[in-house]
Amino acid sequence: MVIAFAILLVLLFAGMPVGFAMMLVGFIGTAAVYNWNWTAAIALVGIEPYSQSSNYLFVTIPLFVLMGHFTFASGISREMFAAARAWCGHWRGGLPTATIGACAGFSAACGSSLATAGAIGTITIGEMRERGIHPGIATATVAAGGAMGSLIPPSISMILYGLIADQSIGRLLMAGIVPALMLIALFILTILIIAWFYPQRMPRMAKLPLRDRIHATRGVFGITMLTLLVLGGIYGGIFTPTEAAGIGALGAFIIVIYRGRGLRISVLNSALRSTLETTCMIFIILIGAHVLNVFLAATRGPAELAAWVETLGLSPYVFFALIIVMYIVLGTFLDALAMIVLTVPVLQPVLMNMGFDMVWFGVIAVLVMEMAIISPPVGMCVYVVKGVAKDVPLHVIYNGIWPFMGAMVILVAILTVFPQIALFLPNLMYN
Repeated sequence: MVIAFAILLVLLFAGMPVGFAMMLVGFIGTAAVYNWNWTAAIALVGIEPYSQSSNYLFVTIPLFVLMGHFTFASGISREMFAAARAWCGHWRGGLPTATIGACAGFSAACGSSLATAGAIGTITIGEMRERGIHPGIATATVAAGGAMGSLIPPSISMILYGLIADQSIGRLLMAGIVPALMLIALFILTILIIAWFYPQRMPRMAKLPLRDRIHATRGVFGITMLTLLVLGGIYGGIFTPTEAAGIGALGAFIIVIYRGRGLRISVLNSALRSTLETTCMIFIILIGAHVLNVFLAATRGPAELAAWVETLGLSPYVFFALIIVMYIVLGTFLDALAMIVLTVPVLQPVLMNMGFDMVWFGVIAVLVMEMAIISPPVGMCVYVVKGVAKDVPLHVIYNGIWPFMGAMVILVAILTVFPQIALFLPNLMYN
């Protein structure tokens, strides 16, 4: 198993797509386990693509992705920022705070960190800089706000984790609510602290009349109701996550039409094409992960790893700390979805033997993966923001990221000491 992972890392560093790299290692490894019986390996590669892609539960993924692309096509991201700016733009640090609010709202309708960073960044970075916000603060706020999209329900990362770890998607999505709200609050607190010490970097805007603020909020009413319908339906047991994803995609399409954008065939074509590309990428990763996992099961690697860790006598929280470090390192060259399918099947037996709750760990894992996608040297969200603000050097963005990273570390520590914070709502609703 160690040799297989070493080869996998070499292939990844060489630039091979993660799904194909896992599939290749699993294919060759399976043949090696069975005395170079290529028939078994070929049968595995022939069976897994269909068995995984035909799983009804996986329909949730493309439908939520489609909902996100319709949401993006509707142009709702601009209204999200306008509404948040109207209510808190007059604070010291109000525009970055509004950006965090817009990221939270868009993430709840989109479920993708990178899409959130790209959509909100296109709208907010220019305006923040025009109004005197420091470029490092403006770009870092968008990167951090986009990263938290993986935690806010409905989260593609949470859904994929639930499918891989065989955990209730409803419980996972519900477990992410309180930590997501805490992360939003910590980010806003971080901005206010920076504004307190560096007021010249965050000038105020004029305060709008109440009537104008209410008017600015009307534009987000439809998507807010759709998000509440989707999440409320799942939590209330009215429909399954797959049915909720279908309702969300249909509702987002209706919003596109209502906003006058659905009459252009190019909008529909772009949303469907982007959904197809994203879904194909996710499914290739899933198929590759399952081919690799069959090989790992044949080697009994995960079980032997669990037994070996027990012989080390490590404290569960020492092992947990090592996992956090591992995720941050992996995040320098893998995205969150790849990290989930690559690591969870291997770590799950060890974590369960140590008594960790897998729903709680799902929240922690997604949160740490959010840290990874904004951490240097290769934070994927940072590069998305860099693509929007091409004239801002990477080191300026990363300098602005550190306070937000600190806020995420604080949240990880709180959830580690008080796991019931994440488990309170799932236990309340499902027990």
